[in-house]
Amino acid sequence: MDSDDRPDDRPEAEPDPADVAAFAERLFASVLGAFETLSIHVGDRMGWYRALAEHGPLDPGGLAAATGSQERYAREWLEQQAVNGLLEVENAEAAASDRRYRLPAAQATVLTDRGSLDHLAPLARMFAGAAARIDDLLEVYRTGGGVPWDAYGADGRDAQGDVNRPWFDHRLADALASVPELHAVLSRPGARIADVGCGHAWSTIALARAYPQATVDGYDVDAPSLDAARAHAAEAGVADRVGFHLVAGEDLAEASAYDVAFVFEALHDMPRPVEVLDAIRRAVRDDGAVVIMDEAVAEEFAPDGDEVERIMYGYSLFLCLPDSLSTPGSVGTGTVMRPAVLERYATDAGFSAARVLPIEDFAFFRFTRLVH
Repeated sequence: MDSDDRPDDRPEAEPDPADVAAFAERLFASVLGAFETLSIHVGDRMGWYRALAEHGPLDPGGLAAATGSQERYAREWLEQQAVNGLLEVENAEAAASDRRYRLPAAQATVLTDRGSLDHLAPLARMFAGAAARIDDLLEVYRTGGGVPWDAYGADGRDAQGDVNRPWFDHRLADALASVPELHAVLSRPGARIADVGCGHAWSTIALARAYPQATVDGYDVDAPSLDAARAHAAEAGVADRVGFHLVAGEDLAEASAYDVAFVFEALHDMPRPVEVLDAIRRAVRDDGAVVIMDEAVAEEFAPDGDEVERIMYGYSLFLCLPDSLSTPGSVGTGTVMRPAVLERYATDAGFSAARVLPIEDFAFFRFTRLVH
């Protein structure tokens, strides 16, 4: 067969115009969503949403005065938010400087109520933090290496803490109590609990509140996060039973003799997860418990993934995988850690099995107990 006649050399068929139009429409909608997400980040960081929630409705001058911002930009943002359906306008026919804008109750909950399980403004902050590092990300995509967590600054660090806080504050105690054998270990008089990868320590504080007879040690490798953790623990009134350590998980002391160790949404970020789990196994009593809370992704990859898969791959590409790969020798797990991968890490670390716990409807997370 002549090379010019090979099937692989034939031009591809022209795409269906309807498919082209549909994908173009999808991409345009994505761009609209990206602009809206950045505008939410602006409203969050400028305090504009909070001012509207507390003092609204406001006109542009009132919003600028309440937040110490520039009126012309405040006006443009208010109009953009109204056009996107996030704000309501009381008097749309008035002159631009006289229109008054209101933040509806539902939007106020999602954007300003830090205690609500529906508080999602931190996701916009995390998106903005990742976007700010796009040149660094493009470079490591070309050459290898990674972008460490501290490069994302306060936007990434604070957003990670804030987005999970309501779930730890309001749901963690009940979730753990719903598993009798785990609750029994946590309820031992004088129990010692380790929270590995504690970040801002909202999980650590929730554990201390739920189990007042226990002491809790939080471990993390990010010093600014631990500074915030200490302040949060003091504000919560649990600092006398909570300690924090700038120590990587793989460096836990073997003689720690913990009753329970947790890793909350952090194992997939760790460069050496097997070494971390091995250290945890040796630091926890044989009659204790080790629990990993991580993303509730699907059992296997499929190209028609649901929204959980889509957002976790987004986190992985722009945040978690670059952070993990910033450490030489990292295994590079990424956010999408399938159950089989966790089980392999656990057995390689000396555990006999990984058993999913019957905790459901806890955000996007799955709880797995590792069996000695």
